[in-house]
Amino acid sequence: MRIAVLLRDRCQPKRCSAECLHYCPPVRTGTETIAMGSEGKPVISEELCVGCGICVHKCPFEAIKIIGLPRELEGEMVHQYGKNSFRLYRLPVPRKGQVIGLLGPNGIGKTTAILALSGEVVPNLGDYESEGDWDKVLEKYAGTEIHDYLKLLADGSATTATKPQYVDKLPTAHKGKVKELLERIDRDDKLGEIAERLSITGVLSRDLNKLSGGELQRVAITATLLKDSDVYFFDEPSSYLDIYQRLEVAKVIQNLGKEKRVVVIEHDLAVMDFLADLVHIIYGSEGAYGVISQPRAVRTAVNVYLEGYMREENIRFRDSAIKFERRPPRSDWMSEPLIEFTDLRKRFKGFSLSVRGGVIKKGEVVGAVGPNATGKTTLVKILAGEISPTSGSVSGKAAVSYKPQYIKPEYNGTVTEMMYGSLGKDFDSGFFQAEVAQPLNLKYLLDSEVKNLSGGELQRVAIAECLGRQADIYLIDEPSAYLDSSQRMTASKTIRRVVEKAGKSALVVDHDVYMVDLMSDSLMVFSGEASKKGVSVGPLDMREGMNRFLKEVDITFRRDHETHRPRINKKASRLDREQKSKGEFYYS
Repeated sequence: MRIAVLLRDRCQPKRCSAECLHYCPPVRTGTETIAMGSEGKPVISEELCVGCGICVHKCPFEAIKIIGLPRELEGEMVHQYGKNSFRLYRLPVPRKGQVIGLLGPNGIGKTTAILALSGEVVPNLGDYESEGDWDKVLEKYAGTEIHDYLKLLADGSATTATKPQYVDKLPTAHKGKVKELLERIDRDDKLGEIAERLSITGVLSRDLNKLSGGELQRVAITATLLKDSDVYFFDEPSSYLDIYQRLEVAKVIQNLGKEKRVVVIEHDLAVMDFLADLVHIIYGSEGAYGVISQPRAVRTAVNVYLEGYMREENIRFRDSAIKFERRPPRSDWMSEPLIEFTDLRKRFKGFSLSVRGGVIKKGEVVGAVGPNATGKTTLVKILAGEISPTSGSVSGKAAVSYKPQYIKPEYNGTVTEMMYGSLGKDFDSGFFQAEVAQPLNLKYLLDSEVKNLSGGELQRVAIAECLGRQADIYLIDEPSAYLDSSQRMTASKTIRRVVEKAGKSALVVDHDVYMVDLMSDSLMVFSGEASKKGVSVGPLDMREGMNRFLKEVDITFRRDHETHRPRINKKASRLDREQKSKGEFYYS
């Protein structure tokens, strides 16, 4: 079975010579396999295409994908957006009493699946020229497990609630005080209980447009939980949250899953492992197609995802496996100091940060972990020279490259123009292209306007720009935001590799434990009271740092015996009690 997909955002007919049309062998023999549509863009006949792939290789913008799919997928199409457009195969089944996870890269159909399961989109079963018809859908799935669920949707008997992916857009859709917004949907007087559990009591009297990303995320989750629905969908509920908040949200969603049907999209693999009962891996090609695999137990699903190979389906969806270290990195880091800082203090109105003196060494990646609003970004800005400490000093002549936490697409121009303006001739260097641009997949973004980039695309560009500058130390604040789990692993390895090969150093602030584990040699650990007081110690070796941090969080991690990845132990389980008694919260 062959599909032909045109990535319309890449196709630029005014800047090419219609190579796809002129080099196509069937077209040259008189068969109209490719024709120019009304928009001046090619339309490809999948029935007439011979699958030679010449158009794929000749297109200067790589806007065409010709893909051979297994015959087993024939008749499995759920939805197609148009001629030569994205299509989704199969659907997950929401089950009462279980939390169902969806795991896969961005642009591969997870949101489309949620739109279909929530009834916002009626599946067209591949007939994109007609509106979706519930009668056809129910006939198609008669006798299958998902039929009864879809019938509830078709009859209007199932109500759904969805927590959207991009919570930072909420202030543009809703105006006013947080409490007023939430009280309008609180029919069972649960607001007080949920607000206290998710720690948003202090923001109820504030305007929605005055909230931080983490506060908006928890307000959006609260709004979803307050709705009296039969099925709940949570699209990336951990974004912007620290590990305390992620675990609390996970526990709330788990409790909800005992009574309701719950489906979760999540890119933090540690949270997914802790939260879900069953997980569907979604594989395919970004912007072209997505296939939802059969459900697996969460541990098996995450391991398969890291390995990149599904044995039952004989499908490889990643070139190589993602591997974690069996044991913690060495504590005896031998290198020259790059930056030394004495005990630092920084005071703002209502907030103070105390940092114990420490050293960042050449060739070292230092992870920074701890709760939100305890001063991690403030320390990064002090080291970057953006702000000065109230007391104490930073010594060491080090050129700094800084990627801020919140990225604003303010540049007027393309990604290429911005990169040349920032990096100059270094943008064309073999090292940057091979070690940064290629792994972060910037190739398809270079001609895009910076202001038109999605959150994940903008994040990858910002990481690349930071790593491309001539610097001694890279200060990178929350690189995981908006990235899918595969991109997070790739970004981690890219940062690690650039530091090692270029002999530089890095300080990386993030809440994704897998990212921190993959790239860090040592840790700075933050604690304190959010928005009032922060305390930092380090850099400490990974064992000491993680044990100190997780003791504050009151959770323990074990290592999976197959992949050696960190896994959260259940509270008060045998392993949890044993590790706490030994003081080994992370490495066991």
